Amino acid sequence: MLRLLRTTRWALRTARLVSGWRCHHSIGVVGVPISQGQGKAGVEKGPDFLYNAGLVDKLKKQGCRVQDYGNLKFETFADEKPFGIVKMPKTVGRANEQLADVVNTVKQEGHTCLVLGGDHSLAIGSISGHARSQNNLCVVWVDAHADINTPLSTPTGNIHGQPVSYLLKELHSKIPVMPGFSWIKPCISAKDIVYIGLRDLDPGEHKGKRPIHLSFDIDAIDPSLAPATGTPMVGGLTYREGVYLAEAICKTGLLSVLDLVEVNPNLGNTEEVASTVNYALGIILSSFGYVRGGSHPSHYKLPEP
Repeated sequence: MLRLLRTTRWALRTARLVSGWRCHHSIGVVGVPISQGQGKAGVEKGPDFLYNAGLVDKLKKQGCRVQDYGNLKFETFADEKPFGIVKMPKTVGRANEQLADVVNTVKQEGHTCLVLGGDHSLAIGSISGHARSQNNLCVVWVDAHADINTPLSTPTGNIHGQPVSYLLKELHSKIPVMPGFSWIKPCISAKDIVYIGLRDLDPGEHKGKRPIHLSFDIDAIDPSLAPATGTPMVGGLTYREGVYLAEAICKTGLLSVLDLVEVNPNLGNTEEVASTVNYALGIILSSFGYVRGGSHPSHYKLPEP
């Protein structure tokens, strides 16, 4: 816990964030039911499970204005061949191109964008679209995995383990030309990204106010709490730690895009799926101003006698 607190404080200082509870309350919600970035069916159901758990109503009840952009509809190329060992590059690349356009639209229309996944390959599109509308992004990547394999270093071929590599300027020369990915332009530098929750690295993964892109993989939460996800790793964040992180970022007033990904309703019994969905809802609601019982808003002052 102490390490998490220190890391989070460092991340906020790195972005030179301001204090105060000034959360964005105008939210554009986009569902991205993509599963082709990895090999386990079910993660495409994540957006609908979050919607059906009352996400939009809960956000409205805590004072947020919500515009629902619905689920992204994208073309799949079921018979496409892999690129080397990289699976479904055309399907994933084209879907992310669409998502980048939608995220850019949501930002241009004045909303904080909430992207519901789906697998974490969607961060390619969400961060690319975000960077079109906001300069000088900083990315907080909350995940058990670094997701920085390249198409040439990936041990699995799954694109959900690669999104950061397509976005980093420093790795541009390491990315081959692939079907569906010709549109991508690297948009962040290594100094712009902070990792929280890492505990499973592959061998190949070894100034002013800045808008924040929070990309939150539910597998960052310990699987004893949120087990319905494709790549769980023991030793993750507690719910308190995950919510603390979301609350701290909300308090900056600089959250601009939030990805919540990798909830997979196929990978658990009814109770495990419900637990995972509830923890995901908790992270989202805390990112947009929900305060746990017993907490006071930042402007609270002890009454004078």
